[in-house]
Amino acid sequence: MEAIKKGTWVSLKKTILQADERAEGIPTDTSAVPLVMWVNGFLENDAALGGEATIHTKMNRVETGILEEVNPTTSVNYGEFVPEILQIGIQARKILYGL
Repeated sequence: MEAIKKGTWVSLKKTILQADERAEGIPTDTSAVPLVMWVNGFLENDAALGGEATIHTKMNRVETGILEEVNPTTSVNYGEFVPEILQIGIQARKILYGL
């Protein structure tokens, strides 16, 4: 497997808490799985996909985890287009800023 070069924008997966370390009182289906975080940043050293890697984020935090993705993209989806919401934004700008 080819190494991903130092300085490349990547995404890491890091386990924060194992399932048995989770707080009491959370839903059963939640407490049955680890608490996991995904974080993006720049590789500190060459690394392989699926291997451990260290990054520094845009806020200069340093994180270590499993290298999951190279050049990750944002895939947030807030659902279907709602024309009424578009009009609310236009009306709000008119009221607030006279635009």
